[in-house]
This record gives sequence, C-alpha cells and structure tokens, in this order.
Amino acid sequence: MANSPNVNVTVDARETLADRIEDLLPQTQCTKCGYPACRPYAEAIATGVANHNQCPPGGIEGVARLAHLLGKPVIPLNLENGVERPRPLAVIDENVCIGCTLCMQACPVDAIVGAAKQMHTVIEALCTGCDLCVPPCPVDCIAMIPVTGAKSGWDAWTQDQADAARDRHDRRLARQAHEREAAEARAAARQAERHAGRPVSHEESDAQPASVAAPAIADDPEARKRAIIQAALERARKKKEELAKLGAAPKNTEHVSADVQAQIDAAEERRRRLGLAGGSEKNDSDH
Repeated sequence: MANSPNVNVTVDARETLADRIEDLLPQTQCTKCGYPACRPYAEAIATGVANHNQCPPGGIEGVARLAHLLGKPVIPLNLENGVERPRPLAVIDENVCIGCTLCMQACPVDAIVGAAKQMHTVIEALCTGCDLCVPPCPVDCIAMIPVTGAKSGWDAWTQDQADAARDRHDRRLARQAHEREAAEARAAARQAERHAGRPVSHEESDAQPASVAAPAIADDPEARKRAIIQAALERARKKKEELAKLGAAPKNTEHVSADVQAQIDAAEERRRRLGLAGGSEKNDSDH
C-alpha cells in the first residue's frame, strides 16, 4: 500500500463525512466521476454508492487522499472515468467563434465571457480544464491545450484554485436557482393576468399558431421580413443536413436553433476562406 499523503484535514463536529470528502476533491466540476458536480460525488462516496477512485483530475494522489480519510486502500484510478493528465486550458479560436453562448452555458465555473453573436474568450485563471465547453460548441472552435507540462493531478492544481473554483460553482448554482425562480414567478403572473381577462400582449400574440398570424403578414413589412429570414434559415438548415451527410459540416449541430444554425453557416464560410474547411473544400471542388 502507498504511504498515506500528508494531508491536513480539519475536523469540525458539524462537518459530515461528505463535507470532508468534498474538501479533498479538486473542484473542477468536470462530471468525469459520473456525477453532475464534485458535491454529489462526495455524497455518493460517503454513502458507499461510489468508489474513491473515480476522479481523473485528482489523479492517484486524489485517490490516496480519499483513501487516507476513509481508511481504505489506495487503488488505481478507474480508467472508465478517464486518465490522469496534465491540466488543460480551454482556448477559443476567435476566427471561428460565432458567439452562440453554448460554451458559456456549459462552463460550470463561469470562466467564459462573451455575448450573443460576439466572440467569446476564456479567462485563463478561472478555467478548470473540465472539457465541458467542447461538446456543445457547434463549430468545434474550442481546443483543450495542456498548460502544466508533465505535472498532472494535484501536482497541476492547488488547494487555493480548488477552493476558488468551488466558490464560483456554488455562486453559479445560486444564480441559476434565482433566475429559475424569477422566471417561474413571471410565468405565474402572466397566467394570473390572463385568467383575470387582461388582453393578450404583443409578445404573447407572437406565440399564436402560424395559421392565426398569417393574414397579418401581407400587410406588415416587418412580418414579411421575418418570414423571409425564417425561410432562408430553413433552407440553410436543410443544406447543412445535406453537407453533414457528406462529412463536410461541424459535428455538434443536432440541437441548435435556426439562428445558431445561420451563424454556423457563416462560420463555415469563414473556415473556407481561412483554409480551415478541410472536407468542405474537397466537396466544393467536386462540383
């Protein structure tokens, strides 16, 4: 058995076992352990549902820390959860980013800043290297670049960084809960007003079926413009589906809106101009 690591764990009578386990996790919030965040994983270990070798960012030292606390043997990292590796940093290709905000929504520690339809960037000091921003990017413009040389696991991470990441994650969860509560309150207020007989607002009328709104389009220039744009977006979506069958489109386009799809098309055109299109150029030359 490996020697127990020199880890100082301050025991408070008010602390639960899950609290003490969570204090030993790197707080990257990467979900590689099979749980949505570090806290649920800590609770699963404490209740015996999960093993103490499911955290790749913590590496073998992380396993040893948990083993020491739990009085269990140091066992190899479970490769089904991933491998120990140098800590990566998310880097966004500014030439290709379309500002869809999907990476911002995925980042568990608010390390990505930007605005809709504007280039996003990663705050290096806040990135935990969790990889979660990569899959939802519809134009595959995010790369994970190792930044710690040969250092991996806890050698590539510090307790101060872990504590800061946990704080940002907790604040993000609190903000999201507040936003959900506010949205539910607004929806309840609108429902109550409708039951009270208030006339339907312009925003609500936009949600009416197309068959109801269609007669007004002919007399409304703005409505005609929106209809033309929507038709163009639908054509772009169908074209993208055809390109995807030929292997000439971004990989992650299954669940994006028509607006984001239009941005993807523009990004692909930029890729072609920059010589980054790969298979797209080949297909273009075939015609």
